[in-house]
Amino acid sequence: MKNLLVYKYTITVFLTLSLFSCEDGNTSEAGNNPKINWEQRQTTISSKDSLKEGKTYLSVYSQIYSYTQDAKQNLTTTVSMRNISETDTIFITKANYYNENGKQIRSYMKKPIFMAPLETLEIVIASEDNQGGPGGNFIFNWVTKKGTPSPHFEAVMISTAGQQGLSFTTTGIQIK
Repeated sequence: MKNLLVYKYTITVFLTLSLFSCEDGNTSEAGNNPKINWEQRQTTISSKDSLKEGKTYLSVYSQIYSYTQDAKQNLTTTVSMRNISETDTIFITKANYYNENGKQIRSYMKKPIFMAPLETLEIVIASEDNQGGPGGNFIFNWVTKKGTPSPHFEAVMISTAGQQGLSFTTTGIQIK
């Protein structure tokens, strides 16, 4: 009788845990934020508009050294592009990713894209993609109306291996 009670209890706990660990079928593989469709965000910038051009540099790390110079740990990088204007749309005209040797790895857009007021867009670089190495770089070119705040760029790097977790951020530097 006692064994039957323990068996029922164990089955109940197992079924309850199984029920709550199921994924919702409406979420994408990457979570609730779908991948950016750069083509749907494309726009044309009129040369008639009085616009201010700018450029921002952002350091990113797809790897960091661990213990020695010969041991590296891969990181997942989230690059955050933020329109900090409450009223004006801004335009990103270039988002290029370079490795630690300054060689371009990829360009994220072929044509300018728009960002609505207070909108944030992310670029996620998976931990398996370690092409940037410990000295990866982004260059962003952007355009705003005169008087509109410059966009804000930052990156969050994270790794969780075993029982160890590490994370840190970098902030873009406006260079033009």
